[in-house]
Amino acid sequence: MSATPEVYQQLFLIRSPPRYGREVARRRAFLFAAALLLRWRRPRRVQSAYNRAMSAPPSATPDQPSLLRAVSRWQVVALASNDVIGSGVYLLPATAALFLGAASPWAVLAAGGLVLMLVLCFAEAGSMFDQPGGAYIYTREAFGDFIGFEVGWMSWIARLTATATLSAGFALAVQKVWPVAGTEGGRAFTIVVALILLTVVNVAGVKHGARTAVILVVSKVLPLLLLIAVGVFAIQWDRIFPVPAPDAAGLGGAALLLLFAYAGFENTAAAAGEYKNPQRDVPFGLVVMIVGVTAIYTLIQLVALGVVPDLAHSRTPLADGAGILFGVAGIYLLTIGAMLSIFGTMNNSVLGGGRYLYALSERGHLPRVFASIHPTFRTPWIAIMVQTGIALLLALTGSFAELAQLSVMARMASYIGTAAAVLVLRTKMPDTPRRIRLPGGPAIPVAALLVCALFLTSATSRNAIAGAIALTVGAVIYLVGSRRARPSE
Repeated sequence: MSATPEVYQQLFLIRSPPRYGREVARRRAFLFAAALLLRWRRPRRVQSAYNRAMSAPPSATPDQPSLLRAVSRWQVVALASNDVIGSGVYLLPATAALFLGAASPWAVLAAGGLVLMLVLCFAEAGSMFDQPGGAYIYTREAFGDFIGFEVGWMSWIARLTATATLSAGFALAVQKVWPVAGTEGGRAFTIVVALILLTVVNVAGVKHGARTAVILVVSKVLPLLLLIAVGVFAIQWDRIFPVPAPDAAGLGGAALLLLFAYAGFENTAAAAGEYKNPQRDVPFGLVVMIVGVTAIYTLIQLVALGVVPDLAHSRTPLADGAGILFGVAGIYLLTIGAMLSIFGTMNNSVLGGGRYLYALSERGHLPRVFASIHPTFRTPWIAIMVQTGIALLLALTGSFAELAQLSVMARMASYIGTAAAVLVLRTKMPDTPRRIRLPGGPAIPVAALLVCALFLTSATSRNAIAGAIALTVGAVIYLVGSRRARPSE
């Protein structure tokens, strides 16, 4: 028998008291002993049932099921890693070498340290909330509905654009092992099949999406680790040392490049409403991810620079390095690894993007139908399918190329919003339990804001214009939908 809070209520409820005091005493003693036994035998189930009841979204009703908390701690780590390790790691070595030369490995390491400031802000904010939406939730609670909506809107735009861009990139990667994917029909077939498959997996249950993320992140990391393990013994160290001063003219482009090599971690808490213990697992997943990814990126850059001749002009740096170390088999291994890497990040974009749309709609700023939860699978199925439909249209028509200019400003909205929200929430919600509180007072959030300012100086005017247009569109949508929105809680 599963003990729930309702069971305890029934155990202590005596609707018609017995007539004699001795009988009352016996009954109360029996009920008290039964309650203790149930608590001793089933404490985790009781707490789990209580958490599920308390964590149901405000819109949940007997006719509207709630999201299912089913994602474990290490699955959150896999989701965080899948978001960051994408196609970029396969292009980063050559581009970083072009900008920074022999200083590139240390620049990659330093960039990981700077991004850590942002990750820690997301970790503290994530330790306070168990709702889906990530930066949208943090900024909404800190600055109100309008700012929160704008950040949530930009976060969804970033996921939508990423889904379309990754789908097109996946077709290019598949072309290397299946040439038919290079034809117009083959490209469309590859994009449609890949996106629909991932949509079906994620609609069928968050467990399936999380397990798929685990499989894909292991598949994408293993070839990289193999390349590192063998490559460190083949490094020509005269290519690494001495380290020259990098060209100052390339620092701005390198800074933006390195930021986006680590981008994607902001998506980790998008599905927090379906994590078993988000206040604990989101910070854990983020910190484990950034440490692991920084180590992998730095070692990959070191190996590529020390093994691949003329790395800065290589179109496929990791495949070239694998070819030198392992022959033709290595080239195929890294090519397949690149395909799986892109596919894994696509899976996260489908999973996370739908949760942003759900969170915005659940609040009433977008049509409520997007907040519908499937009665069997307990996922925001309409939001996921709508995002896939739009992403397919963008990927098949090539329209995502114009929207790609938004990605810089869209991510910055969530980074700046979350870092600032941490400072405000400490004052606004001082008694709210949190699993992590950053040391040094305001030092880390302020450092994170300075990192954002550094990266913003590298953004182009087109990035800024695209971001301003997207924010204006978001403001109009907010004003139109504000009449349907519920009062702030």
